[in-house]
Amino acid sequence: MKVGVLALQGAFREHREVLDGLGAEAIEVRVVEDLAGCDSLVLPGGESTVIGKLLVSSGLLEPVGDRIRDGIPTLATCAGLILLAREVLDRRVDDVGLDVLDVQVQRNAYGSQRQSFEIPISIESLGASPFPGVFIRAPAILDVGVGVEVLARYENRPVLVRSAGLWAATFHPELSGDLRLHQRFLQEVP
Repeated sequence: MKVGVLALQGAFREHREVLDGLGAEAIEVRVVEDLAGCDSLVLPGGESTVIGKLLVSSGLLEPVGDRIRDGIPTLATCAGLILLAREVLDRRVDDVGLDVLDVQVQRNAYGSQRQSFEIPISIESLGASPFPGVFIRAPAILDVGVGVEVLARYENRPVLVRSAGLWAATFHPELSGDLRLHQRFLQEVP
């Protein structure tokens, strides 16, 4: 299985290492040609404004958006979730997004870099033991649309959602040391 990891900015190396550890062929996506033959995509955490600008300057914004709209399974974390969201309450005027996941989000809702934290999260599909949720300047999902399934919550807010082949987390599973979320995502890739 070939997994394209958007490698413009952010925690793409960490995602690649997790995917490699699970036996997937992780390809760093930096140009349009890198998308060829990818069975799924990962949009990493980082700085959503910077990633958006780099998607535009690299010519990847439309091709990545087209692949996602065409149904390629996609896992997005933190900033990746912001890029997927249909509505970002505090989106800057010059920010771009893919607008493909029917959620409303607020950037940096859990605080600044210094207020980052790790908390156990219950994710039923991953078994009984909690998943280590690493929150770094994390967005909050304030509302979900029809067809968006909430897979996990923290303080009664959704922190992991799925809509068809799109998975999106407000936290960073690639930094947790726990491979179960990536493994579960890969199991659902046809």
